[in-house]
Amino acid sequence: MKVLHVDQNHPLLIEQFDQLGFENHEDYTSNKQEIEEKIKDYDGLIIRSRFTIDQEFIRKAEKLKFIGRLGAGLENIDTKTAIANDIFLASAPEGNRNAVGEHALGMLLSLFNNLNKADREVRSGIWDREGNRGLELEGKTVGIIGYGNMGKAFARKLKGFDVKDVICYDIQGGVGDENARQVGIMEFHQRCDVVSLHVPQTENTIGMVHTEFIEKFHHPIWLLNTARGKCVVTEDLVAALKAKKVLGAGLDVLEYEKSSFENMFKGENGQASQLPEAFEYLVNAQNVILSPHVAGWTFESLEKLAQTIVDKVKANFC
Repeated sequence: MKVLHVDQNHPLLIEQFDQLGFENHEDYTSNKQEIEEKIKDYDGLIIRSRFTIDQEFIRKAEKLKFIGRLGAGLENIDTKTAIANDIFLASAPEGNRNAVGEHALGMLLSLFNNLNKADREVRSGIWDREGNRGLELEGKTVGIIGYGNMGKAFARKLKGFDVKDVICYDIQGGVGDENARQVGIMEFHQRCDVVSLHVPQTENTIGMVHTEFIEKFHHPIWLLNTARGKCVVTEDLVAALKAKKVLGAGLDVLEYEKSSFENMFKGENGQASQLPEAFEYLVNAQNVILSPHVAGWTFESLEKLAQTIVDKVKANFC
């Protein structure tokens, strides 16, 4: 099969496809329209997030048998149209779940111990021990929304911290395990000290964390989002931070991300774009930690993601 790679990934992907007898072509610079013009010649497509695979693209992909996405989800692919055209879809949440779990835990520990704030202050000659007195995870209840690959990985990382409880909420029943007890949404709102999002981006999850949702928690929470930026309404989060309904936030993803994350701070003409007021608040807040969508972005996950795609394609076509 002829496979087109439009994003660079770990070299093992092409190496192992070569061993399977696939013909690999690489094109990391052509725009979407140029790719559309030649996709009719390919049986497979490997992509991360460079552009969206929409209905028109799939219509032109006359021979396409599979799309491999080197990431946790398939939100940049019209999955309904792809499935209707008998295209096998492979994402790789197994490849970066451990990295996401570690990143979420790192953010939480940094927030609880004021590590980012304290680091900045000491570098500036400020030695404020009392102002940086921390919190302990012991005795806290951690709630996980979305208990799939990522949520389960985060729950595993919490073992050994003597938390009071780890609970999870998911639209699918029966997903709880020895690391997290599945509960209904009312108990979730009642008990959580920490809330960590691990959901895909869907119609149901876009904007799911908003003012009404936050107000339902019985006491203030700490919020982590290593899932998708559009799951949190940033203006409502800022309002909750100001009102101390949310005590702090660790955000690896942002509502304002574009499909090409690197261009978030640039307008169409390449000039600096006006940042939203709510995001300006987050940038300056001492109880907020931000990272550029890298929770699943480790040297190890780069290899694991590629291997996961190879394994899935091999299982279905070889």
